[in-house]
Amino acid sequence: MAYFARRFAFFVATLWAAVTLNFLIPRLQPGDPAEAMVSRLVGRSESVDPAQVEAVRLMLGTPEGNLLDQYVHYLGAVLRGDFGISYSYFPYPVTHMIGQALPWTVVLVGVTQILSFVVGTLLGAWAAYRRNSRTDSVITLGSTFIGTLPFFWVALLLVYVFAITLRWFPERGGYGGGSSPGWNWLFISDAFQHSVLPGLALLITGPIGWIIGMRNNMVQHLGEEHTRLAVARGLPRRRIALAYGARIAILPNVTGFAIALGGLVGGTVLVETVFNYPGMGRLLLEAVSNRDYPLMQAIFLFVTIGVLVANFLADVLYGVLDPWVRRAETT
Repeated sequence: MAYFARRFAFFVATLWAAVTLNFLIPRLQPGDPAEAMVSRLVGRSESVDPAQVEAVRLMLGTPEGNLLDQYVHYLGAVLRGDFGISYSYFPYPVTHMIGQALPWTVVLVGVTQILSFVVGTLLGAWAAYRRNSRTDSVITLGSTFIGTLPFFWVALLLVYVFAITLRWFPERGGYGGGSSPGWNWLFISDAFQHSVLPGLALLITGPIGWIIGMRNNMVQHLGEEHTRLAVARGLPRRRIALAYGARIAILPNVTGFAIALGGLVGGTVLVETVFNYPGMGRLLLEAVSNRDYPLMQAIFLFVTIGVLVANFLADVLYGVLDPWVRRAETT
């Protein structure tokens, strides 16, 4: 229990530090969102009226007072789940915009992350099991070659081949103009067709890290003394690979997978920008471009909390899967 208690205390302390940094970083950026909004409205060539800027500040509800007062107000708002009004999408609140974008990212990135982890881990384990064979060479060299390809090049190639040339799938967007969001077959099928190319782009490059990591870790563990002792005892090769190699080698992949799942709420800015997909990544890009501090803070906070929770669960899972981790920290 001491191991799990220390992990939880570390999680709470890290969460407080992340919330504090999330408050400070946007305020250290140069520029004023109200002034930027007025400049876009009147044009860059026109002078900005200070009265208009102050009116926009009042309209947006920008925080007042010194930094300490703003921090106390921010902590209270976070505890209430109140992240304010979005500057970019006024008068909609931040929670409304995140609520619209989050399901798109969770479905697309979540499904592709799980598939990438499963496929990559299985291929890496198979390559390690057949190490120094033709199968190992094909898997490792093929994944290494694919890993060198720029992601945006893969995405644009998919768009050119399957959307522009063959016209099998839509080129961009989350759904077409002929359907409206809802739990009906027309919208679900339309959204699925729009998600095929972004999902395929993620699946082509996603498993690479899991393949290489699992293969190298498993080969290393299969060469250790306890594995050689199992071979000397005459245990079946498949049992040795699974019980002595894969079970321990998968632990670093579990940590990486948990952190990847925790970070999926931030979306993938590149793929959502290329395909104009209405997810959290594109929303974050728009928030940064427009100096939308409330929206930026909320998205960063969601991503940070997701990663911290996932890392905490990975630590707990480590302690469950490998008792030596608990004993080493206790001693």
